[in-house]
Amino acid sequence: MKHQIQQLVSTALAQLANHGVIPADAVPSPTIERARDPRHGDFATNVALVLAKPARSKPRDLAEKLMAALPASAMIEKTEIAGPGFINFYLSADAYHALVPAILEQGPDYGRSDLGQGKRVQVEFVSANPTGPLHVGHGRGAAYGSVVADLLAAVGFDVHREYYVNDAGRQMDILGTSVWLRYLELCDEQLTFPSNGYKGDYVWDIAATLHRDHGETYKQSADDVFADIPADEPDGGDKETHIDALIARAKQLLGDNRYRFVFELGLNTILDDIRDDLSLFGVNYDEWYSERSLTESGAVNKAIERLRGSGHVYEKNGALWFKSTDYGDEKDRVVVRDNGQTTYFASDIAYHMDKLERGFERVIDIWGADHHGYVPRVKAAMQAVGDDPSKLDVLLVQFAILYRGGEKAQMSTRSGEFVTLRELRKEVGTDAARFFYVMRKCEQHLDFDLDLAKSQSSDNPVYYVQYAHARVCSVLKQAADKEISVEPSAGTENLERLSEAHEQALLSSLSRYPEVVETAALNEEPHLLTHYLRELANDFHTYYNAHKFLIEDEALRDARIKLILAARQVLRNGLNLLGVSAPESM
Repeated sequence: MKHQIQQLVSTALAQLANHGVIPADAVPSPTIERARDPRHGDFATNVALVLAKPARSKPRDLAEKLMAALPASAMIEKTEIAGPGFINFYLSADAYHALVPAILEQGPDYGRSDLGQGKRVQVEFVSANPTGPLHVGHGRGAAYGSVVADLLAAVGFDVHREYYVNDAGRQMDILGTSVWLRYLELCDEQLTFPSNGYKGDYVWDIAATLHRDHGETYKQSADDVFADIPADEPDGGDKETHIDALIARAKQLLGDNRYRFVFELGLNTILDDIRDDLSLFGVNYDEWYSERSLTESGAVNKAIERLRGSGHVYEKNGALWFKSTDYGDEKDRVVVRDNGQTTYFASDIAYHMDKLERGFERVIDIWGADHHGYVPRVKAAMQAVGDDPSKLDVLLVQFAILYRGGEKAQMSTRSGEFVTLRELRKEVGTDAARFFYVMRKCEQHLDFDLDLAKSQSSDNPVYYVQYAHARVCSVLKQAADKEISVEPSAGTENLERLSEAHEQALLSSLSRYPEVVETAALNEEPHLLTHYLRELANDFHTYYNAHKFLIEDEALRDARIKLILAARQVLRNGLNLLGVSAPESM
């Protein structure tokens, strides 16, 4: 409806421009907004106010000319000028009645559009280091990224979903060394596990697999492993120096091939676990992109050479530094360490270069809120290598804080004391988890109340929405049990009988759905869709509680069945975009 009115206004503006009433080069794409007060109509535009100055006209005078130029339309009952020059549009009853068969005819396509015109967009999300299972904090980024991608696809963008696998670097070496040390313990070696190692039960599980499949092939004595290793933090040493020395010792004692085997076992076991977790959570990717491939393909060196060529790096203390302070950063950043190894930052520069080289017209990175300071650094590097930083949007997601029985759960990957996404999914279900995760703006803190998510009451928003869908299905089942035909007639026949206030409210809510999908997609705000579905469900439940549907009056029954079937379709479409099921019974 909004776009139809926009087209009518655009036609009128073109006519005024042709007659010299307004300058042809000043004609905008008119803004059409829902009226906040039903007394002021259904939609309104401020275009007369916007064009008054270039048209050298009073806004109300221009609004009158614009109204006179509007093409005739059966969907418009009347228009009027309000305030300093707003034009209010009142829709006809026929416009709302025509909506119902349109919804039923379009089915799952209702609300979808070609607004994006096939523009290629990459959405990279989760990308958690494969150093442990996904926890409930990662779950929010997974749900948010998945819904953002689906919303963009729904409005016509060509979306590529990607997971960036951090399969190189120090953290992965800490994991590999942690696995090997636990393996040595299973070989009856007595040792003190490093304070900076990964301590979760999953590390024991991987070590047990290594021991079960290969016996003592990878065994070394604890004395040889810890000989002359700098002290750990609890013993007056430095935990970082301690773990780095252990990593070097593991590589020395095992040799490249055997160390690589342990490293890959840890990486692949956890990565497979992450893939399974996300798939069961309804999150799937077009590509799992390896960080290591950037080095192997020469992409990292290419990025560094482009920085050299643009004069944005310098050498200091044996390391190569990016002049990020030139772009407002608090300090310059290392891209190549003094030992010749490239940094995570260098890989990230190469990765974003590669994204644009693959032809994506827009790149969306969904990161944890703790990466806030990293955003301008990456954008600066993109500019330094000659790419357009405006093509990158970084959306920061606050971690969810889980509460069970009113107590906060801990979520530390290193210590192993965390609630996994899998545990959350098993406890509250995928539907509740996904819905709860996207109920608020991504940058807002989210307190995840497990007790509420599991409750079967109207206070539980996902239950409330799903129950509305199930209630429609229940009406149809009751009709079948009573042998009442509920196959609605085609077209708008009988819909003029929908005169109750509850019916008008439900029709109005149904008409808003395409606008909500469009706004939620373009602004990357899935919470708008959850709020809309709750409002739609409330309108339906209120209608359900006030009126009967399986009545003797066949014409009215037909109209009401059409209406609730349309409501069911929109509820189903919206839940589908959220990755939430639409059950037929509850």
